[in-house]
Amino acid sequence: MATPTCYSTKAFSTSSAKSPLAPATIQRREPGASDVQIEILYCGVCHSDLHFARDEWHFTQYPAVPGHEIVGRVTKVGSGVTKFKVGDSVGVGCLVDSCRTCADCQNGLEQFCAGMVMTYGGMEKQLNAPTLGGYAQSIVVTEEFVLRMPANLDLAAAAPLLCAGITTYSPMKHWKVGAGQKVGIVGLGGLGHMGVKFARAFGAHVVLFTTSPNKVEDAKRLGAHEVVVSKDEKQMAAHAGSFDFILDAVSAEHDINAYMNLLKRDGNLVLVGAPEKPLPVAAFPLLFRRRSLSGSLIGGLPETQEMLDFCGQHNITSDVEMIRMDQINEAYERMLKSDVKYRFVIDMASLK
Repeated sequence: MATPTCYSTKAFSTSSAKSPLAPATIQRREPGASDVQIEILYCGVCHSDLHFARDEWHFTQYPAVPGHEIVGRVTKVGSGVTKFKVGDSVGVGCLVDSCRTCADCQNGLEQFCAGMVMTYGGMEKQLNAPTLGGYAQSIVVTEEFVLRMPANLDLAAAAPLLCAGITTYSPMKHWKVGAGQKVGIVGLGGLGHMGVKFARAFGAHVVLFTTSPNKVEDAKRLGAHEVVVSKDEKQMAAHAGSFDFILDAVSAEHDINAYMNLLKRDGNLVLVGAPEKPLPVAAFPLLFRRRSLSGSLIGGLPETQEMLDFCGQHNITSDVEMIRMDQINEAYERMLKSDVKYRFVIDMASLK
């Protein structure tokens, strides 16, 4: 296969784990027959971006360009593209390709494909080079991995739906969260605040767990029916054995057994946060009430489009704070202190 010709575009990248993100010029492939070229208007800032930029997962290749909550406008389409046209509002999430043939891909679960290609930190097949993410002016993606954005949603506030949104929507759909259920959300950050919104929209009774008493009112504004300060043993004990489903969105070390004890018989706790160290899990709370502990990873392309359409129908977006591209290093430091409500989004016009 011939190597495609390329064009240059402005971006922000980092050259090492200890270097700040800084202006750069990167190469993108010219669109092939099945490709869509997108002018990036907004890009959400995910905690994964920080892990990747600083090589905390130990697979980063430099120079590195993070960003996988991408929304923008189609500027060019290949001759074989049928789903999109110039001017369409579109999104790109955590994946830009997969093998297309395995059982996972055939079932619309591309996130579990052994050959999945991540939006950054993967290998771009066409260029045989590392993929570069959305902290850039434009990107080229094969049409099957481009998503249609609902016309009624604010694009900047919708950007985090491409990761934080699908990460919380997918496990709730899989475990059939709905009316008549009691659902807990652990943590009120970028993921947790989306979890509250989705659980409420699915018709569940929503309880938010937080270590911070100052988040109580905000959690209720976002849709929680009740808020429990998890450091308060009496508040926790009052909910013992009462939850159908708990979504744990905390990436810091914490006592997961305290939440396992809140589940009903056959209740399930799903991890979507990714603590750095393994969490000790006691056997008896699982055994005696047939509870389960599971995990979930983003979502496939069909489910991500379904989630976006659901958000369009229910007018769900993320609560965001807009930043300029040159504020990204400061935003990373603030993110480490949980000093954001609840997702930073980069206005890519600031890169021009």
